[in-house]
Amino acid sequence: MTRPPTAAQRRVIDAADPVTGRLRGTEAQLAALVKRGLAFRHPRPPHDHFLTPAGHRIREAQAPAPEPAANAGVFAARVGGEEVAPDAGPSRVREVHSAWQGLLELRRMTSPDGVTDRPCGWERTHLVQAAALALEAAGHRPAGRDSAGYRVRATPQPEAVAVYEPDAEALRACAATLERAGWQVGEHTEPRTRARYLLASPRRA
Repeated sequence: MTRPPTAAQRRVIDAADPVTGRLRGTEAQLAALVKRGLAFRHPRPPHDHFLTPAGHRIREAQAPAPEPAANAGVFAARVGGEEVAPDAGPSRVREVHSAWQGLLELRRMTSPDGVTDRPCGWERTHLVQAAALALEAAGHRPAGRDSAGYRVRATPQPEAVAVYEPDAEALRACAATLERAGWQVGEHTEPRTRARYLLASPRRA
């Protein structure tokens, strides 16, 4: 790509679904993004358009620094320990369910064999958000600023996140949920604090 997207194309990219990358725009706008390698047209009906990895990179480069769970109008899974947490009422439950279903659809569309039991490319580049979405969608309780629950954190290891949960039974339940969602999970002990935690990475096969 030799030149940046036009202002109109940037607006279409910015408005893409944050999880699935689904696009909305005129046929001409969408065709132009496909031509530039920033979007692809799904081969199966209803033939929606979605961002390619290059399109996702442009969208993320243009986005302001994220504020998980506090960014009005932008869905973010609860990673645990947020200063400002979203309302946990029925609307949040619907949002989480919708985001999870969208992620499963993205898995189906981007997998060569159409399966949904393995994480997709988006999840591998958004490890903390992806693991947190799997946990929140399954009904696990994220930690509040002053309350117990799960916390998902990045690690120095490539393609791995750490999941903390002070309750041993709840930690095992988190492991089971992540395994069902297509993650490889191992339980470990912090050398200094002796706290148990999970190390989880997306399964490839």
